[in-house]
Amino acid sequence: MNNNIIECRMDFPAEHEKNIFGQFDEHVKSLEKTLNVSLIARDGQLKIIGDEANVHQAEKCLGQLKELSLRGNEITAQDVNYVLALSMEDQESAIVQLDSDLICNTINGRPVKPKTIGQKKYVDQIRGNMITFGIGPAGTGKTYLAMAMAITAFRSDEVSRIILTRPAIEAGENLGFLPGDLQSKVDPYLRPLYDALYQIMGAESFQKNMEKGLIEVAPLAYMRGRTLDNAYIILDEAQNTTPAQMKMFLTRIGFGSKVIVTGDVTQKDLPMGTKSGLDVALQVLKKVEGISFCELTSKDVVRHPLVQKIVQAYEVYEKHSNKQVRGQNYNHKNSKKGGRR
Repeated sequence: MNNNIIECRMDFPAEHEKNIFGQFDEHVKSLEKTLNVSLIARDGQLKIIGDEANVHQAEKCLGQLKELSLRGNEITAQDVNYVLALSMEDQESAIVQLDSDLICNTINGRPVKPKTIGQKKYVDQIRGNMITFGIGPAGTGKTYLAMAMAITAFRSDEVSRIILTRPAIEAGENLGFLPGDLQSKVDPYLRPLYDALYQIMGAESFQKNMEKGLIEVAPLAYMRGRTLDNAYIILDEAQNTTPAQMKMFLTRIGFGSKVIVTGDVTQKDLPMGTKSGLDVALQVLKKVEGISFCELTSKDVVRHPLVQKIVQAYEVYEKHSNKQVRGQNYNHKNSKKGGRR
């Protein structure tokens, strides 16, 4: 018999078992598969059998999941996967630290908190800087957390209004030529922002504050010529701004305002050959005091686990494609030099 095989037992309150173990023991199966251990639940106890190192790792992961459950959280597959990922870096205790950072509650009472170390860093940078750039792929919570921070500041009277904007790239500067009033014209471009507002504030509260002019949702073109004082301002989908639009937006900021700029540098919809205002801002402003840049990655994706795998697959593909392009450019330059001899 292998002397490294050990067994340990953990106690779990009966009312938390289903939450921790998952429906049909899906969380238990995930832990077993990833850590190569056997987990046997019986009479409020969980027996862990396997290699000594793996058993101790499983024990630590289950301890963190138990703590999350005791704190009133619904344990999801995403939580289990993230605790496992953190445990590989001996950081599994960070999950409970994240849970203690409550930003606000949705209209249905669901707590809004950073779910990953990257998201926690992002939220902390927003708190500590006048302007924060949140850069990362879809599903990393860039916009949703920014909205939660804005609504929290608005509710506590830190700012007097919220301004949300996106570049309406599909319509360009031609919104005036589309049929209908302004609201009907821009709604398709701004719908994701509305969705987050409804979820956190509730439709009634949002509508009331919008009618008072305290919440404004508008395309970026409508920011021109204004000074935005005492406001929480969010520019979403910033990768689709031009350098001129980005400069225009950032120079609208007035006293008492806080700005969050979100974007994904891999998802540009600009015309071919047009520089992205987000790319230029990352180069020009990186050393300016009071401006922070937070990069989120596939590790911070908090949607379905499959989305995380999709993002990772595209990251690998894009890195490979970029290497090929650089190689082709290098060969092209060398062939030109050779031709001039």
